[in-house]
Amino acid sequence: MSMIPLLSRQLQNLFVIMVKRKIHQNGTLGTESIHDFSSQEVKEFRELLLKWYSENKRDLPWRRQIANPDINQRAYAVWVSEVMLQQTQVATVISYYNKWMQKWPTLQDLSKATLEEVNEAWSGLGYYSRGRRLYEGAQKVVSEMKGEMPKTADELLKLLPGVGKYTAGAIASIAYGQATGIVDGNVIRVLCRMRKIGGDSTSQPVQDKLWQHANSLVDPDKAGDFNQGMMELGATVCTPKTPSCNTCPVRSLCLANKEVEFNKQEKTKELTKDKKKSTITDIECCIDSCPLCIQSSEVWDSSLGVQNYPRKGKKKAAREEQTKVCIVCKKNKSEALYCIVQRPQKGLLAGLWEFPSLKIDGDCSEEVSPQQLLIDSCGLHVDTLTSTCHVGEVVHLFSHIHQTYIIDSITVEEEERDTVVTDPPSTKPLRWVTEEELQESAVSTAMKKVFKAFTDKMNSKTPAKMKKQKVDKKQPSINSFFKSKS
Repeated sequence: MSMIPLLSRQLQNLFVIMVKRKIHQNGTLGTESIHDFSSQEVKEFRELLLKWYSENKRDLPWRRQIANPDINQRAYAVWVSEVMLQQTQVATVISYYNKWMQKWPTLQDLSKATLEEVNEAWSGLGYYSRGRRLYEGAQKVVSEMKGEMPKTADELLKLLPGVGKYTAGAIASIAYGQATGIVDGNVIRVLCRMRKIGGDSTSQPVQDKLWQHANSLVDPDKAGDFNQGMMELGATVCTPKTPSCNTCPVRSLCLANKEVEFNKQEKTKELTKDKKKSTITDIECCIDSCPLCIQSSEVWDSSLGVQNYPRKGKKKAAREEQTKVCIVCKKNKSEALYCIVQRPQKGLLAGLWEFPSLKIDGDCSEEVSPQQLLIDSCGLHVDTLTSTCHVGEVVHLFSHIHQTYIIDSITVEEEERDTVVTDPPSTKPLRWVTEEELQESAVSTAMKKVFKAFTDKMNSKTPAKMKKQKVDKKQPSINSFFKSKS
């Protein structure tokens, strides 16, 4: 049993020796890097990938726009899809994309929308600033560029808000056929495995090398298909977990796969004491202290295989936050209305609607009553007979925040009379909405989770009645927002 750890150490030492070895090129001592593609490999890679993509590409709605003769419409369709696909799975994006293009089929249509409508259409996709910048970009193209999209990657990057290097390259190559590369998560994974790039994939040396490869590999005659093929390969074959190496069209060029096969061969030879010459060539980097290789402080895990690539630096821990939420429900015999307020136009979840909320520090949540929260967050004061309930807690993870929502509810039983609601004298816009209107509003996924917790609680337990509260007459009362129709 003690042979296995010994073999593992021997294999690690073998790869260290391989990394340090120099090779001869043109009769002289050279320092060729395994992290590059030869001209023959570039040619072969293009041919194999384009053939595979032509035969295996998924039928996605935005790809149907590529044949559109209107170049601006092609660019708009690609732009919308690429912005939506950032940090979001294809399966989720399809329905959002179809609804978006049905509502705003052209740049001109989108430019005439309101930010509120855009936020409502984006609700549930997350990273809401993406939708706002897409909207602002459409307005700029229509008002400042006479409806003509910028026609190169450099111009797209320079002129359109929220368009980064990747999005600019995607629009330029797919819509215009410009031979420019793209680097997203899928492309990073493919390239790192193809060339055994094991350095931190977010580091500058690795990013520079990846963009260099993306720009040199892209087929000048079929740039759009090539770039889509790279993304398709990463999304469907060269996946983060359980990649399908046996069906990979460029497996013959993949150094990570060769490393796996070499490792298997050497293990077999050690176990069987086979002294025959290896049938698989070893793989080496001949650059000392190469920033593109797996660093000396890390190890190559044989159980992971090609999943040893790519590698990321340690992610910064999300900060912990707590927010107290109060769901106010005004009920009568015919309907129930819920109070929502709008968030500031800048910052996290900018411009979205939420239940009255208050960020809290430490353990002070018990000190803030639901009634006080309403006063502090939106100026609403409850002085009528109510029922209250502590709903519980909901956890939601943002990219950089671990948010815990502590939820209470107050139900205001309205008297049997027709009433209307007027906005309170508050610094925040406030609305009263039905459950259906709430679901259609620009409300974050986190708030929808909060509301689900509330409805689940109400369906399982009847809240306890509370006595009429003493009030400060100077504060606006919830009843003061209801007035009988004349």
